[in-house]
Amino acid sequence: MNFKDTVLQEAKIDFQYLLDRGFPRTGALNFVANHYVLDEVQRNYLNRSVFSKKKIKTRKKKLILLSDVKEKNVIIDGYNVLITVESICNSGEEFLVNCDDGVTRDVKAVFGKYKKDKTTLEALNSIISLLKIFKPKRVLFFYDSPVSMSGELAKTTLELLKSLKVPGDAQTASDVDAELVRLSKELDGVVATSDGIVMDKVETVLDIPSYIARMKKN
Repeated sequence: MNFKDTVLQEAKIDFQYLLDRGFPRTGALNFVANHYVLDEVQRNYLNRSVFSKKKIKTRKKKLILLSDVKEKNVIIDGYNVLITVESICNSGEEFLVNCDDGVTRDVKAVFGKYKKDKTTLEALNSIISLLKIFKPKRVLFFYDSPVSMSGELAKTTLELLKSLKVPGDAQTASDVDAELVRLSKELDGVVATSDGIVMDKVETVLDIPSYIARMKKN
């Protein structure tokens, strides 16, 4: 997918222009996408990568370096991080985008249709092994319980944490977003996510996929 396409870049400028002026996000996205006759992936690209200048500034301030997680509780938005890392393992950087608010997202990912595949263990191992290097206090994964097989995925994740000797846990939750926000305050924790709604509600954010993408490239 060519995200440098001239038409798409023009659509990006127009979309941000409307957001900067307070237009509702959904309405602005539909207007711009229809005007430029964008397909589903191009619409996802705009929606997941373009934000108002004010939003970009506040979110970027929350991003921390991986080296800053030492002795910190790292609370992971399970599907959000896993799906992006799986995409890196599956297709490299074809659908990977460095978004305006400073985090890396997979513009084709839809976690509601998640299915475990051959790269799931590789992705989980990459996430946990990377964090282990920087010695966090604990690593806590949370998966959305309404998604099929979440319990099994949490069990697999916990087994990997134990085998790699990384202190932590893996659980399911009916409202992962609320759990991430709550624990980030109670544990003074770092939240690993690219979910914009969660990013806006927590103090510190870690972008794990960006580090793994760079490692895979090298």
